[in-house]
Amino acid sequence: MMGKVIFYEDRNFGGRSYECSGDCSDMFYYMNRCYSCRVESGCWMVYDRPNFMGNQYFIKKGEYADYMGMWGWGMNNWIRSCRMIPMYQGSYRMRVYDKENFMGQMMEMTNDCDSFMSRYNWWNGCMSCHVMDGHWLMYEHPNYRGKMWYFRPGEYRSFRDMMRMGGMRFMSMRRIMDSWY
Repeated sequence: MMGKVIFYEDRNFGGRSYECSGDCSDMFYYMNRCYSCRVESGCWMVYDRPNFMGNQYFIKKGEYADYMGMWGWGMNNWIRSCRMIPMYQGSYRMRVYDKENFMGQMMEMTNDCDSFMSRYNWWNGCMSCHVMDGHWLMYEHPNYRGKMWYFRPGEYRSFRDMMRMGGMRFMSMRRIMDSWY
């Protein structure tokens, strides 16, 4: 099954629209700006910069009439690229490390974790990871708050280099298990 999302230039589903059923690295080719969207199927990550960069937000089936007010993005930011998250029905497994390059303390995760520090009192957060199975969201604060980042299967050696985030560490994580329909 393919995902489907419709992006609109203006808030409240106004202006020109662009229908999307897969990844789009730069919506500027299709519209000047994007301030609202309607997800008809699938799960998606939307980004405020081209090429899947910048602030990102997870969206699933529903209507997002004014994402700037909802997500708190600045006045000059709008959805510029999107990535469809493939449907996944299997086990979830990720190794997280408290230092870059898979160094330091390691934990193998198979479930959501609302706070690395509360659950593992010796843990200072996550700086690198290897996603073996499933699709995950990591958050900069405990309890799934703050900036988020999407991780699909692969190796992520340095969050500092990958995201140009300085000393930011992820403090909570959850599996993307939402229904596709």
